[in-house]
Amino acid sequence: MSLGAAAFLGLGAIGAPMAARLARGARLTVWNRTRTRAEAFARAHGARDAATPREAVEGADVVVTCLPTSREVEALLGGADGLLAGLATGALFIDCTSGDPAGSRRIAARLAERGVAYADAPVSGGTNGAEAGTLTIMVGADEPTFDRARPVLALMGSRIVHVGPIGAGDALKAVNNALLALNILGVGEGLATLVKAGVSARTAFDVINGSSGRSFVSETLVPERVLTGAWPRTFRLALLEKDVGIARELAREIGVDAPLLDLTSELFDRARAALGESADYLEAIRLIESQAGVEIRG
Repeated sequence: MSLGAAAFLGLGAIGAPMAARLARGARLTVWNRTRTRAEAFARAHGARDAATPREAVEGADVVVTCLPTSREVEALLGGADGLLAGLATGALFIDCTSGDPAGSRRIAARLAERGVAYADAPVSGGTNGAEAGTLTIMVGADEPTFDRARPVLALMGSRIVHVGPIGAGDALKAVNNALLALNILGVGEGLATLVKAGVSARTAFDVINGSSGRSFVSETLVPERVLTGAWPRTFRLALLEKDVGIARELAREIGVDAPLLDLTSELFDRARAALGESADYLEAIRLIESQAGVEIRG
């Protein structure tokens, strides 16, 4: 299907393959903070690259953003070269940033003043899912906006779920990633304990993954990336730490006592400080190995 004119802003590890799929169904203009990345993408996918956010969205029926945080999206709104200066009344704005609910509500309010509909639509599935178009997309919006957004999102994901009003998508994504983070820590600590007790990591996983302790982390991530010693960099630990923090703050704001979220947030904050901004999220297990004095390998 053809979606007409569209703009995509944010060509990172997840955003670039999402934009590539959108380019198959729309006349696409792209913008990225690093202009050379946008230029290279445009050449590869038959798109047009823009020098400013305003230029990117001028004439676009649909705008998709995929940036690190809601703050970056908000920062693009104002000014002579900002999004609000170029957006047309009646446009649809889909924010695939893993943002925070309050930030999304602020963005939506500013866009509404210009007659622009907004949906927060964070994604799950990693770079592989983005490339294959099999992402799960959690959408926070009113029903009419969700109905408009669905065919756009269907180009980039296979499971499109309307989870509630504006901000609900961000909330669900943050809690999902907090559970991922908690699993990483639990699997890392458990395996370090078993290896130090004399059980091989491979044997431990053979049993755990046939038993009640199994999870996506134990069944897929650690066997493929940790036991092999591959440690690929697919998703920055800093971004996962941000998502855990969003979940933690959400729980506090609505009065939910969440000691596990508090502890997970604190531990990932320490891991980020120790490992740096470029570390992969699974490298939190490296700290557990170091503290235990063991190496988890198959």
